[in-house]
Amino acid sequence: MQNVDEDTITQIVLARHANAANPRLKQIITSVVQYLHGFARDIQLSEEEWFQGIQFLTEVGHITDDKRQEFILLSDTLGLSMLVTALNNRKPRGCTESTVFGPFFVEGAPVYENGADVGNGAKGEQCFVTGRVTGLHGEPVPDARVDVWQADSDGFYDVQYEDTERAYGRGTLRTLPDGTFNFRSITAESYPIPHDGPVGRMLTALGRHPWRPAHLHFMIDAPGYERLITHVFRSGDEYLDSDAVFGVRSSLIANWERHKAGTAPDGTVLDGPFGTLDFTFVLNRIDPGSGRIK
Repeated sequence: MQNVDEDTITQIVLARHANAANPRLKQIITSVVQYLHGFARDIQLSEEEWFQGIQFLTEVGHITDDKRQEFILLSDTLGLSMLVTALNNRKPRGCTESTVFGPFFVEGAPVYENGADVGNGAKGEQCFVTGRVTGLHGEPVPDARVDVWQADSDGFYDVQYEDTERAYGRGTLRTLPDGTFNFRSITAESYPIPHDGPVGRMLTALGRHPWRPAHLHFMIDAPGYERLITHVFRSGDEYLDSDAVFGVRSSLIANWERHKAGTAPDGTVLDGPFGTLDFTFVLNRIDPGSGRIK
């Protein structure tokens, strides 16, 4: 029997994994064990601190459900989500950059025709969005699936409300033959991530705020191209340089033009101000012969 102490424990644990059948799993767990043990040694982790950490993770699990993913919030606010996104989405120059997925995407969002009101009654100032999807050389990408979702002017996504089953501020549409799409929604506003749980208490303890700059979420899928998950951020927002989840990239910042009451782009006459946004998304083509991304 080996004597287990602070000097031998790491190698003893690793030896127990020697016969792991999955080499990638073995590699990951080996690294996790080494880093965790190194971390504990480096800061001389106390038993009380270890127990507080276990309690924190337990609370993260308890508050997580089908409408709230506190583990994603934790990953986001520690910068891990953005790091993994960056590592796995290296693209040629000129392609639209990826950013964090976030915890509020919902499968089965309503399907809309171009020009429809994706806002579907969401609180906020009216906004008309025009976009186009192209390849790296400017070729239009027709019939691409475009998923869009956003928070309302109170800072909440539809799934955060308990008293409604109606989807709003989210939808799916397809690009036209020339690669364009357009829809009506509301102007994006900055909002705080959910901070009434353990992640929020962590941010407060660290002297950080929970705010995200105003943005729209997009996920675009097209045959022959790499999936794009990204945001478009509203220029001038006060939180662009301190996004709570580190998702901002300068290439994703765009101008929301504000207009006085009058005729909107779809021909309707509005009695209040409204916004417009225009943005081009450039996808990364996949070489079908080799399976490699060009």
